[in-house]
Amino acid sequence: MKKWAYLFIALGASLWGLIAIFVEALYTYGFTALEIVTLRVTVAAVLLLIIAAIKDVRLLKINWRDSSYFIGTGIFSIVFFNWCLFTAIKETSIAVAAILLYTAPAIVTILSRFLFKEWFTVRKGIALLMTLFGCTFVIGVLPGGTSSTVSFYGVLAGLGSGLGYALYSIFGKYALKKYTSITVITYTFIFASVVLIPVTGLWKQSDVVLKSGVLMNSLGLGLISTVLAFMFYTVGLQYIESSRASITATVEPVVATLVGVILFKEQLTAWQIVGIALVLSAVIVVQENKKRVKTEHSLVQ
Repeated sequence: MKKWAYLFIALGASLWGLIAIFVEALYTYGFTALEIVTLRVTVAAVLLLIIAAIKDVRLLKINWRDSSYFIGTGIFSIVFFNWCLFTAIKETSIAVAAILLYTAPAIVTILSRFLFKEWFTVRKGIALLMTLFGCTFVIGVLPGGTSSTVSFYGVLAGLGSGLGYALYSIFGKYALKKYTSITVITYTFIFASVVLIPVTGLWKQSDVVLKSGVLMNSLGLGLISTVLAFMFYTVGLQYIESSRASITATVEPVVATLVGVILFKEQLTAWQIVGIALVLSAVIVVQENKKRVKTEHSLVQ
């Protein structure tokens, strides 16, 4: 099952990579970034409630003392991460924001060492470097460089998006010790939507929200790039370490780049091809076999 876990995580990340298709469409209707986030988490919460109820209504039963887990995944991760990401895109650029977002694997690797006592092996280090350089090439920041006028606020927001993205792996790992993946992601989005709906007052725009184009793109955003993506990712997270899951999930910018090339006719440079190769190679490198892991652990101990 561990080998399948990497596939699940990569598939979930790939579905995240499709998010621009729906977001760009929703922007044309005049929604703000936070309103689009609200549409995303609300649709996801409703769909997940239906799925959980059909599968087994007992999946919706939680101990409310464990709400801290879902405050973590839903508010400190999902809400905070999305707000920071869109702010960074506005204040800097898509390229800079994406690079700062993918500081998440480094954050997860460091936090996992202290919180879960996960070992920082040589292979993890190599895979992490390959991923960071690969993402840099894919986004196009290197080797050409970026604009020198990057706001400090934008950089801070970008680093915040990386932290928020990383926190889903951290809080999710704790929650999965007591609950199934469906329960975890359902309450993640319930908590997120409960906070965002009052903040954005989206019900005041019901005339726009109920347009067929908005409903279709909101459904695509909530189902394809949210519910299915998080289900695949969370299931995979049950079987491998948080740090490896986060590194594997960096196939997302590769997919996002391909979406840009195929659907939005963006040009793919030689350096971006190198970056794609590095990210995919890192996914292979991080998959240490059980025998090697045991040997490394015994040597450290």
